[in-house]
Amino acid sequence: MIGIFGGTFDPIHYGHLRSAVEVEDIFGLTEIRFIPGANPPHREQPVALAAQRMQMLELAIKNRPGLIADARELDREGYSYTVDTLKSLRREFPRLPLLLFIGSDAYNNLTAWHQWRQLFDYAHVVVMTRPGCRRQELDELFKVTQAKEIKELAQNAAGKLFFQRITQLDISATAIRTMIAEKKNPAFLLPDAVIEYIKQHKLYERH
Repeated sequence: MIGIFGGTFDPIHYGHLRSAVEVEDIFGLTEIRFIPGANPPHREQPVALAAQRMQMLELAIKNRPGLIADARELDREGYSYTVDTLKSLRREFPRLPLLLFIGSDAYNNLTAWHQWRQLFDYAHVVVMTRPGCRRQELDELFKVTQAKEIKELAQNAAGKLFFQRITQLDISATAIRTMIAEKKNPAFLLPDAVIEYIKQHKLYERH
């Protein structure tokens, strides 16, 4: 099974990385692909350039087997629609189960995503939850597609919805950018190699 993590990664931080490592263990994934979005339709444009976000991602997962930086959305023109990304991954991996990992907030807004129903044609959708998080009630489609056990995901290439509680660190890229702009120390929120890259390139500083 292959895991898929999308986002702007502006910058990549330990919240992203810890979640990935945890689901890698829980689901027995062969690899996890971090796919930075170039032109996200549902959020503000990234602050760092696409190439810079990709370089930070590569630094963060260097020497970590099984974690892959995937530039397919950065190489594609137009909006970074997840359905198009899953479609391209399915062409590359026609038989393997693909697991798209999203957070609770993304799940609660899933019906606003471009061609959201088609996501399930290409992958399973795994919602990462944490204690106390609120989620919308399942509509009829989700009630039909929801899996109860991980083995159901392994037995099918796509089409299931699954909820998995994980340890989500309360770290946000927005807070990190603000911290750097205010000349505060972001140590232990993201890898040292990424912090050094941010310093070298003067990213997120107030001008």
